[in-house]
Formats: sequence, structure tokens, C-alpha cells
Amino acid sequence: MLKLLNEAYRIEHLRGGHPPKLSVLDRLVIMLSYYRDYRTMENIAFEYGVAKSTVCECVKWVENILIKSGEFSLPKKRELVRDTEIEVMLVDATECEIERPKKIAEILLRKKEKAHDKGSDSGRRKGFKDTQRLVFARERS
Repeated sequence: MLKLLNEAYRIEHLRGGHPPKLSVLDRLVIMLSYYRDYRTMENIAFEYGVAKSTVCECVKWVENILIKSGEFSLPKKRELVRDTEIEVMLVDATECEIERPKKIAEILLRKKEKAHDKGSDSGRRKGFKDTQRLVFARERS
């Protein structure tokens, strides 16, 4: 890869020009780290001390040169179909019912409610009769 990129860079800059911010090797490493590690362009730009747009240009430049060379292309669909053997696999996806736990277990595992503290509404609860209030008052003593 590096040989292809060096040759393409040499051809592009035969007439000269300003020196590049990144070397050809750095451009290749940027492209590989971008695709392999799924890093953001901002992260790579911060590491190399360049702008995000420079990283984007490097990735596009390396991609285009490698695609034009043809050495790193994927096989065509026809070639893949010729070489593969067709295997058949059946998957049973019928639905089946799952028994759910009955609600009785929730009632049995329920915790007892605690009595109110001294400062809260003097032991009165909504819906209780006067006799029940007296029982709660005796239990606290």
C-alpha cells in the first residue's frame, strides 16, 4: 500500500508545491485507524495536530488511490456466486405460550405495613374506625 501511495504522491507533485502537513505514511495510518478503530475524525485530528478537514482529505485521498490501483478491490458478485456452495438451513420459529406466575405469590410475599411515627397525624389513618385507632394507640405504648 505504501509503495502505491508514495508513487501517486510523487506523480501528483512533479511540478512542486508547498510541503504537506502529513507524510504519506501518516496519511495511510490515519486511514487505517479511522476504519479499524472506529475513531472520530476529531479524535484523530487532535492526535496529529491538524484540522478535521485535513483528516477527511487524507482518508479520501488514500481511498481513491487504493481503489484506482485495483489491487485492493473486493471480488465481483458473479465470482462469489460461482465459488459458493448453497446450504439450506431451516429455523423453527413457531410461537409457544409461556406460563406466567400466578398473582397469589405476590400477595404472600408482601411485607407488613409499618405504623406511623409519633409526629404524623397522631395515629389516625383514613378509613379506620375509632376502635381501631385505640388499638394502634395501645400498641405504641
